[in-house]
Amino acid sequence: MSNLIIKNGTIIDVENGDSYIGSIEVERNTVKRIFKSDDVLPEGVRIVDAEGKYIIPGLIDMHCHINERFAPHFVASGVTTIRNTAGNVLLLKNLIEKPDDTPTPRVYASDRMIDGTPGQWGPTSYGNLVTDDPEEARKEVRRQVEVGVKFVKLYGWIKREVMAAAVDEAKKYNLEVAIDLENSKELTALDAAELGVNWIEHASGFAHEMYKGWNLFVDQVEWSHIDWENPDQEKIKELCEKMLGYNVKLCPTMVIYDQSIKYPKFWSPKNIVIESASNINYIMQYWNQQSEYIDLIKSNNAKTHNLQKAIAKIYHDMGGTVVAGTDTPGLLYTYPGMSLHRELEIFVEIGFTELEALQAATVNAAKSINLDGIGVIKEGSIADLVILKDNPLENIKHTKDIHIIVKGGKAYTQEDILSHVPSEDEVEKSMAKFIEQWDVLGKLKIKCD
Repeated sequence: MSNLIIKNGTIIDVENGDSYIGSIEVERNTVKRIFKSDDVLPEGVRIVDAEGKYIIPGLIDMHCHINERFAPHFVASGVTTIRNTAGNVLLLKNLIEKPDDTPTPRVYASDRMIDGTPGQWGPTSYGNLVTDDPEEARKEVRRQVEVGVKFVKLYGWIKREVMAAAVDEAKKYNLEVAIDLENSKELTALDAAELGVNWIEHASGFAHEMYKGWNLFVDQVEWSHIDWENPDQEKIKELCEKMLGYNVKLCPTMVIYDQSIKYPKFWSPKNIVIESASNINYIMQYWNQQSEYIDLIKSNNAKTHNLQKAIAKIYHDMGGTVVAGTDTPGLLYTYPGMSLHRELEIFVEIGFTELEALQAATVNAAKSINLDGIGVIKEGSIADLVILKDNPLENIKHTKDIHIIVKGGKAYTQEDILSHVPSEDEVEKSMAKFIEQWDVLGKLKIKCD
């Protein structure tokens, strides 16, 4: 029995940019049939009228850090799948295992990041492992395999031999490896690629390779030797050519830098999802703390942002995989879900077409992590859909003008979804339960060791 029919909308084929008026029959969590405008539709099924509207696949945020507090905000923004790029799988278990039609996103998750001493985010915890021991890194990868990770995340202070060990171990289990090299003092994007890393997050480590000896922590004299305003196109192309040889994939997360550079006049359109997110104390407290360091954040990001954007565009033009992500809720005002729409705007601002930007958050994103049935609209695909009020192929800004979201075959308004935002008490109880479980696991590990 079919759940619903989305009737007479303009269906956008993100694989080739074609669009046509048709109706979509959804059965359970799947697109069962697509009808042309003059076909006879089944009767006795709930109808969602999409006449004059535009239908795209559910969007994918390829770099974020989800939390139960704001998980519904992603789906309310049309983001039906997220790639959680460091966290804890046990903590996310509740979200990962939710039924398909729940108004929270599908979660493609890594576990805690593997970093080097002293640890950018503090000592070893449930969110990171800090080690300079290659064998300990191997053990951590094996532990992560047991809890069901989809990929492994490494961080910028990791030593070369530890990175090599972690990558080697991950490959034994056919797991891809991602790395954030922003804070690296020694290793570059090319080093990571040569060791077998698959993903470079934030387009980090490119500047380290292009300008040997430079890193975020050098003095301003070293910074001044680089023309940040006018990135060296030839140097970028030369490095991109090498990276392409290793089939490395990029997720530049340009919005996180754009928001901080423009603070306090950052992107914040009037929207009920943004209004709801702004009422979450957890997020606002974090952003307020970050704002205390705004001068330093702005200074660094304003310098490197042009280079990052140039890398994203050139790598794409040369045939590389470049996908859309946000690093939500990192730095400042990276609104859960909604910030992906700003990321797509930036894609277009730097020279991507509207279709190419859409592809970076749908079909190309899904292909990059081998998710079948996601990021496309075709018979047999997963029924994660976004019904828009206007045509995103004419103006990418229309992706945020949402009429209806379909998640796992169930239709929701944004208001419906936001009514599922958990209370702070619910989140705290869930967190307390996780901490108790994590402490037990830690004690068991000590006994085993």
